[in-house]
Amino acid sequence: MAMTRRVRKRYRIFAWGVTLAAHGAIFVLVLQAFPRPMQTFEPEAVNVELVPPPLPPAQPPAPQPRPTPAPPKASQTRRSAQEPPAARPIHLAVRRPAPQSLPAPQAPRATAPDELSAADVAGAITAGYGAGSGGSGAGTGGACDMVRRLQEALRRDPRVLEAVEEAHRAAGGRGAAIMVWNGDWIRSGGEDGKGLASVRQAIAVDVAFAPEACRAAPVSGLVLISLNDAPGSAKLALGAARWRWSDLLFAR
Repeated sequence: MAMTRRVRKRYRIFAWGVTLAAHGAIFVLVLQAFPRPMQTFEPEAVNVELVPPPLPPAQPPAPQPRPTPAPPKASQTRRSAQEPPAARPIHLAVRRPAPQSLPAPQAPRATAPDELSAADVAGAITAGYGAGSGGSGAGTGGACDMVRRLQEALRRDPRVLEAVEEAHRAAGGRGAAIMVWNGDWIRSGGEDGKGLASVRQAIAVDVAFAPEACRAAPVSGLVLISLNDAPGSAKLALGAARWRWSDLLFAR
């Protein structure tokens, strides 16, 4: 009986040993199945310096032999002896005149505007009077009293009043009418362009905004525009033998 227990114990120890060995082998096989991480290593950097080979010393160019001139011929020697020596050029000293200062251009002198006498404007058309004032043919000017329209517009413009007063002072202040248009704008004083600039602009603007029938109305003779009702006030005159109000827009 005791013998049987010993045998069983030995078999049991052997079985446990075989089991542990089998499990150990399986564990080793599992570990070997997994891929091993690759071990990387970086080589040490090596500094390499390239040194160019020394250049050979530059050698001076070999001197070339000078060609020996050929001896002159007897004919050339005889000709050079007979030819006279070349004349030397003569240099003349030219004196430039000293620069002279030119006189400065003088400003244009202000000239007095053209004035008309009382006899010249005796038959002129005024506001509300004459057949040429509106083009209707009626003595009162009709529906288009362009003279009155233009006169009222010029009286309201301070630039026009100032320009006309200055022109009258340049003319001597005698209160005569100043001619500003006779088919073309008349140059007055030292102003740029033709005619009084402010008067020309004001007249052109007012005529441009007038009705077309009024602009096309025929007018004969002069038109007199008074800038003030007081006696001796400044006056403007414009007109020609036969003209229309639209001619003022196309004057040069």
